[in-house]
Amino acid sequence: MSNKLNQQVLILNQSYEPIGTISARKAVILIYLEKVEIIEEKPRLRIHTISNSYPFPSIVRLVRFFKVIRNEVILSRKNVLRRDGGKCQYCGIASKSMTVDHVLPRRRGGRNIWENLVCACIKCNNKKGDRTPAEAAMPLRKKPRKPSSIYFIQQSIGYVDERWRPYLYLV
Repeated sequence: MSNKLNQQVLILNQSYEPIGTISARKAVILIYLEKVEIIEEKPRLRIHTISNSYPFPSIVRLVRFFKVIRNEVILSRKNVLRRDGGKCQYCGIASKSMTVDHVLPRRRGGRNIWENLVCACIKCNNKKGDRTPAEAAMPLRKKPRKPSSIYFIQQSIGYVDERWRPYLYLV
């Protein structure tokens, strides 16, 4: 039973907006306290107590609206690397020692904004130097953009239960 209770449950705001995941153990406690309701359950799985049997939650929704301050994803080195999947945006390799490169170099007016920062391996970053990708003949694999908070929820969840897909906009 304890292994089951470590499984992840998607938690939604009252408005059905995904907030993140919690353990099944935490979800059961919130259900018992009537702070959440079960939206989707896992078939063939039950939680048994001495006197009752309850459905095993897959998705729960808060009964009361919770204001989530998630207007912006914080711009940081870690988040740029996460957005780009830890892969160099010039050559596509994944390495443990990645850097963050300014598409338009700072010396030439490039700012620290999502649309100007990409993940780059040390070799490509040094090769590009103080040039633009066009000048260095090193096209970007994809155009950098500001990620949404939903994107980071999607990335932080390793296993995606099929029932979660519509709520995480993965349909």
